[in-house]
Amino acid sequence: MNVGRSIFFRFTITLVLSIVYLTTPAWADFKAGEKAYQQGDYATALREWQPLAKQGQAAAQYHLGLLYANGQGVPKDDAQARQWYEKAAVQEHAEAQANLGSLYDYARGGPQDFKMAVRWYRRSAEQGNDLAQRRLGLLYERGDGVQKDYVQAYMWYKLGAANGGKSGEIMRDELAARMTSDQLAEAKKLSREWKPKHK
Repeated sequence: MNVGRSIFFRFTITLVLSIVYLTTPAWADFKAGEKAYQQGDYATALREWQPLAKQGQAAAQYHLGLLYANGQGVPKDDAQARQWYEKAAVQEHAEAQANLGSLYDYARGGPQDFKMAVRWYRRSAEQGNDLAQRRLGLLYERGDGVQKDYVQAYMWYKLGAANGGKSGEIMRDELAARMTSDQLAEAKKLSREWKPKHK
């Protein structure tokens, strides 16, 4: 029994050390890519991030999406951006989800699909991403991909504004002028009770 525990313990330690050993260089490569990106050296950023993205690292996948969306170090390609954002988005990367929603919303890199835009904005918004919150509010205000709902629109605008989004304040206040007092009261109540998910 003691020998069995000892072997299990050694195996567990070896496994943990292997994971740490394998992820440390990957994190260093990601940081090197980040530094290159900040210095405008997009070719180096691409070289550092691409292998990590192919290995499934969400942050690297998101950053590859940025490179393709902005044509930095690669030809601008919204279809490629959409693919990389989606790989990161399914791993709950909030910024990738917001950007993927935007590509669906504005028909970049493929057909326009408001329902998919709502899906990805919502997943990001539920994590507290203020851009996704404002964009989701706009879809509710317009009724694109969801039933038009001023209460939901106001709530998302208010949450986006609370996270520092000045445009969220403007959108919220403009919408409030078209709402009834009951709608406003309900929207404010919903925004007070809202809690982020996936954190």
